[in-house]
Amino acid sequence: MDTKNIMIVGVGGQGTLLTSRILGGLAMKAGYDVKLSEVHGMAQRGGSVVTFVRYGDKVAEPIVEEGQADVLIAFERLEALRYAHFLKKDGVIIVNDQRMDPMPVVIGNARYPEHILEELSEKYTVYAVDAMAEAKKLRNLRTFNVVVLGMAARYMDFSKEQWIEVITATVPPKTVDVNLQAFEVGYNKKGEQTV
Repeated sequence: MDTKNIMIVGVGGQGTLLTSRILGGLAMKAGYDVKLSEVHGMAQRGGSVVTFVRYGDKVAEPIVEEGQADVLIAFERLEALRYAHFLKKDGVIIVNDQRMDPMPVVIGNARYPEHILEELSEKYTVYAVDAMAEAKKLRNLRTFNVVVLGMAARYMDFSKEQWIEVITATVPPKTVDVNLQAFEVGYNKKGEQTV
């Protein structure tokens, strides 16, 4: 199998690292060679956090180059825009349709771009989900990242059963049920493809 390149981007505190652990565990359990790489920005201050997960028969290095990502999982719209150039021509972006203002916007030195999803959709295949709204319905906002992951699961090489097994083994024991519910919600979303 050729190497698959998954990129997970978000803001500090959004669960990017947990998500990469789930994906890495999944690929290892399926018998693939796996390389993970975490590139931290100012994670503790709401800055960008980028994680690469590469898996295949033999993976040389952990870093995904521009234009190589098969799937870009973005936990926030601006992060999707910021890292979209890493995507392959036929890759997909799975994005949490949420706005989190970065520090330059908060302090008034920059403006948050308008129409991000529409702009991305002109060049890429984009599936958006309001994962925070779905997590609210589950009464656990921290599960929004697993909603997004559930949606992304449809565009990867693993069975639903494999996902459930690895999520169960990776998340804190007392959150297993709610995380599995969040995964189901994302997995069953048709994924509002933006046009």
